[in-house]
Amino acid sequence: MGVAVLIYSGLLTLALPALSFLYYSALIGGMLLAWRFHSSRIFFALVVLFLAQEAVAVFGGGHVSPGTSGGTALQAAVVLVPLNFVLIALMQERGFTVSSVAPVGLFLFVQSVIVAVLCRAAEGSVSPGARAHHIATVVVLPGYALLVFAAAATFLLARFLITRKTVDSALLWSLSAFFLALRFTGATRVSTVYSATAACILAISIIENSYLLAYHDELTTLPSRRAFNDALLRLQVPYSIAVVDIDHFKRFNDTYGHDIGDQVLRLVAASLSRVTGGGQAYRCGGEEFNILFPGKTTSEVVDHLEQLRKAIESSEFRMRAGDRRQVPRGPDRRNERARGRARKGQAIRELAQDKPSAPLSVTVSIGVATSAKEESDPERLLQAADKALYRAKANGRNRVETASSPRRRTRIKAAGIA
Repeated sequence: MGVAVLIYSGLLTLALPALSFLYYSALIGGMLLAWRFHSSRIFFALVVLFLAQEAVAVFGGGHVSPGTSGGTALQAAVVLVPLNFVLIALMQERGFTVSSVAPVGLFLFVQSVIVAVLCRAAEGSVSPGARAHHIATVVVLPGYALLVFAAAATFLLARFLITRKTVDSALLWSLSAFFLALRFTGATRVSTVYSATAACILAISIIENSYLLAYHDELTTLPSRRAFNDALLRLQVPYSIAVVDIDHFKRFNDTYGHDIGDQVLRLVAASLSRVTGGGQAYRCGGEEFNILFPGKTTSEVVDHLEQLRKAIESSEFRMRAGDRRQVPRGPDRRNERARGRARKGQAIRELAQDKPSAPLSVTVSIGVATSAKEESDPERLLQAADKALYRAKANGRNRVETASSPRRRTRIKAAGIA
């Protein structure tokens, strides 16, 4: 939208050589970023844009009338670019290994050869009068072009709404910009601007995706430790820090497996993301989470933390019978000769499968500390919150303890493992 405003308002006064330099800089820069960050999908999307743009420019040269080589290149571009973008969206990211890059590279090479052959054939069959025909600034694309682009854009939009991945969003907007580049093929400056925009969108998506990976936890979608450390630098007195730890989380992993452990982490993170009192939750590693309360003291946040603790405790986690770990850890897993013990283990597993699984309860222990006028160092405050957390665990877990004065609360037992 911003690019269209620049074009039609007359504010974009760069000459064609400068715009071409911008286009190739975005293209090459995006490819280098994709290679550096192992994003093969963005790399191949940029390659597709480059091949399509060069095909129209080389075989068209401003002459893209139907039946000409330029028209054939344009028709190929309106079909192959949306198709390739959809296929790239469906690809799994595997970096730049030979086994993953070679098939895609060969596929694009075959496409390029076929398009070149068709364009050469069309070039030889057109009369000189047809070659001299120049089209208008706005190209009338084939009737199916809008349908193909619309179908691809709808697919990419639906995929983005499901996955919420930066790559899918970038492919959608880049495809839209390239559609406009083809639409204005007759106006070289305008077409180059839209092509550069399409390349820039893909290149910027790599930076945006790297930022998300650095500052957000992929499993829980909460901000990560790096985001927590940056937030600490911006805090002003007063503020409070709460440290949240899942009770007996290692036992969950050992008993039910890491897949169930990941589900527990997501369950707790969902509750933490809804913490009240103006708090912001962060995952700082393993089963430990931190919550920052800017401008709040202990007395102002402790009730909100109690509500959070109760909300997590009341959240039932129902496990299917098939989710229980079927094979114990350790060397016994491969001990096929111990048939007697294997028969006993099989009997135990059958009993466990037959018994309906009761809903499990997850609990957390919380320690909270508040900055003081004479002591506002975040590191020391975090240590004070950690000590309060250890005290909460020592006093029975599933409770909130403050760094200022221990809170004597009756231990609340949770159903199942907690």
